[in-house]
Amino acid sequence: MFSLPLNSENLPYPDPLHPIIVHFVIAMVFFSFICDVIGYFTRNVRLFEVGFWNIFVAAIAIFIAIIFGQFEAGLAQVYPAVQLTLNFHTLMGWSLGAIVAAITAWRFVLRNRNPLKLPPAYLGVATFLVCLVFLQVYLGSKLFWVYGLHVEPVVEAMKQGISP
Repeated sequence: MFSLPLNSENLPYPDPLHPIIVHFVIAMVFFSFICDVIGYFTRNVRLFEVGFWNIFVAAIAIFIAIIFGQFEAGLAQVYPAVQLTLNFHTLMGWSLGAIVAAITAWRFVLRNRNPLKLPPAYLGVATFLVCLVFLQVYLGSKLFWVYGLHVEPVVEAMKQGISP
């Protein structure tokens, strides 16, 4: 087995990439939702096209974020207090990947049938998706800001055998 040279944050590269990609996905899901809602109420069908392409790219990017998340979670020095939140965050991440892919497929079918109309049921499901994304953001923020995964002082403490 080979071992990667790790930096002070326990990563083989300068900064965690998962949060960068995740923020891209979050922005695209929210922007897609906002465009669809405004397009629905103003009957501006051009916003439906913007909403579709944002959710389409988010569906691709979320799997890249999941891959980096799994890699970085595997390199994190996880202590018992973190485990439950990390497991829930991981489960939510994979679930969101499946949900975003399913919603994008549904949106693709809707767009092909009638690009000028968006049913209220889609907006309801998209609202649910936005709520799940908020929950996932909370869990990810807790892993970094509360538990300090891949934060240098916490990594150093774990290497010295001091468990936070």
